[in-house]
Amino acid sequence: MIFNSIEFIIFLPISWLIFWYLNGKSLRIRNLFLIAASYLFYGWWDWRFLSLIIVSSVVDYMVGIGLERYESKRSRKILLIISLLVNLGILGFFKYFNFFADSFAVMMQKVGWQVDPFTLRIILPVGISFYTFQTLSYSIDIYRKKLNATHDIFAFFAFVSFFPQLVAGPIERAKSLLPQFFERRNFDLERSKDGLRQILWGFFKKVVIADQLAFYVNDIFLNYQAYDGLVLFFGVLFFAFQIYCDFSGYSDIAIGTAKLFDFDLMQNFNYPYFSRNIGEFWHRWHISLSSWFRDYVYIPLGGSYVPKGRQIFNILVTFTVSGLWHGANWTFVIWGFLNGLYYIPLMFTKKRGKLDTETAAENRLLPSLDESWKLLLTFLFTLLAWVFFRADSVGQAWEYLGRIFTVPASSFPGYKTPLLLIAVLVSIEWVQRTKRFALDIVNVAIAYRWIVYTAILVAILLFGKFEKQAFIYFQF
Repeated sequence: MIFNSIEFIIFLPISWLIFWYLNGKSLRIRNLFLIAASYLFYGWWDWRFLSLIIVSSVVDYMVGIGLERYESKRSRKILLIISLLVNLGILGFFKYFNFFADSFAVMMQKVGWQVDPFTLRIILPVGISFYTFQTLSYSIDIYRKKLNATHDIFAFFAFVSFFPQLVAGPIERAKSLLPQFFERRNFDLERSKDGLRQILWGFFKKVVIADQLAFYVNDIFLNYQAYDGLVLFFGVLFFAFQIYCDFSGYSDIAIGTAKLFDFDLMQNFNYPYFSRNIGEFWHRWHISLSSWFRDYVYIPLGGSYVPKGRQIFNILVTFTVSGLWHGANWTFVIWGFLNGLYYIPLMFTKKRGKLDTETAAENRLLPSLDESWKLLLTFLFTLLAWVFFRADSVGQAWEYLGRIFTVPASSFPGYKTPLLLIAVLVSIEWVQRTKRFALDIVNVAIAYRWIVYTAILVAILLFGKFEKQAFIYFQF
């Protein structure tokens, strides 16, 4: 089941009504209902893959109890290895088996050995990268003694499968989300209104902007050899905003939906295209994944408490693995590695610590000249990397980039609609860049608020694409 479907529009209010009716009952009954609703939500796509969620949940639930029970380092390490092998094994098989088999065959052919890759027709389960990382972080945190194991199996299963963020995040940590399943939720009308506002904004970004831009992006990338450099530049520009509106739109709907049930999910996007360097970008883009790789890959490798050469190695490894997480294709690996290269110059500056607290043009309408060129340069480097992310192959990415710089434009393409959509989005988000999300307008007159809500709702109904286009990050 996807958010932009009739099924979800029916599922959500029914689930909401039952949840609040059961909230007066025992917490165990309420959590059992959340599990059932979440499994229905996920199983609507393919019920067979519910078995993978159940396996991950059972394994990490048992591993957590074992880590709490045993004190010896050997026993605890064995238990952690079991969690790693099960979670990464499932993820690796379903997501990377064919990729590594094909890559091995190509490598052998280059040295003169003919190898037929053994590949399977493996369907990638939706959301597998998200929920495996969520359960894995639970076991790692208990192993590090930063978290106590839970003995309530219903609360744990509800934490793993909580439907708003099950298939595309945010990737929640147990220390922030799991305790909420042990607390009685309180219906708050203002909080619910806030959730609806965020859901509305998420739908606007998805069905009006992202799905409109998808038409142009797909055409340009599919027929890139027929277009000049300017059209190809617009193709990657449109993709940059398509993937942002698609993924941040999902996050807004997920966070807003959780608020309807009085649950808090972490902010996953914080206006990333208003970043002044690549480090700031990764503090603002897919925040839950960036922080996950920081805490469970970068820091264990030594983080920044090692010599500069090793720091560079740690950064490159972390970004490259992050790229591979996104998909079984060398294009994603190069995309991640490129972002790692972009980050290296920041390691020789002293301003990295202020990235989370500063906002571009803070307390001003427009950025300074210094900020303007930093914003532009960061965005252009991001566009360059997005070419690899969107391309079907490394060869296509290089050819696409080559044509941008070598094939002159014969005329200015007539992309009025997509450019207008981007201009509207950027204008609204720039004005609201200090808010939690762009439709956070509680401190203005109620008449103005309803004008804005009505305008966005009308735009969704008139210009939205309702062909149930899946969210881009479902494939990851």
